Amino acid sequence: MCNRYRNYIRKAGLEFETWGYEEFSETRIEIRLGEKIGAIKEDIYPDREALVARLDENGVLVPDVMRWGFPKVQSSYVTNVRNVASTYWKPWLKTEWRCLVPVSTFAEFSYVPPKGDRWFEHTDGETMCFAGIWRPWTGERGTKANPVVGEHRLFAFLTTTPNGVVKPWHEKAMPVVLERPDFDEWLTGDAEDALRLQRPLPDALMRLSA
Repeated sequence: MCNRYRNYIRKAGLEFETWGYEEFSETRIEIRLGEKIGAIKEDIYPDREALVARLDENGVLVPDVMRWGFPKVQSSYVTNVRNVASTYWKPWLKTEWRCLVPVSTFAEFSYVPPKGDRWFEHTDGETMCFAGIWRPWTGERGTKANPVVGEHRLFAFLTTTPNGVVKPWHEKAMPVVLERPDFDEWLTGDAEDALRLQRPLPDALMRLSA
């Protein structure tokens, strides 16, 4: 399962405009998020804060900063959503809890020599979006040395069977990568229609990252 990805949206001066939403220029992201913008890192691991986009109460897509990983099950944060029929996930698959997770490239750990992470990106090199869900949660996150206690917004994203590009390196799963025409369906469609998007990205649209 993907437990590491990168988001170069700030470093590269990219805009959410590449998703088809003009209101998300780099400048407006800074204005909307204020001090939170400093929390956004390029290299994202579980429990690290990252940039997502969600619909607000007026149905407008807005950027937000959330922490990767739903509350712990046993000793690990739950970062990936595979079994959408599970009672653990069902409450959070409603329209109001869906989001987009911008990604430049993502890693899957492989035991194929040389053992280690393999990185994957869209063939056009542009920002991708994972099909995400989010939830509010109150408690302690962060590290023992730097705990963050209080209210949090947490996110995870859907996974599916691997496509032909990922499977030779990682046979279990890959993230659900949405194509631009599918964004609205994921964010606003009923659950049955939205979950039809839980499928691998076509091979022709993905490549190993250098």
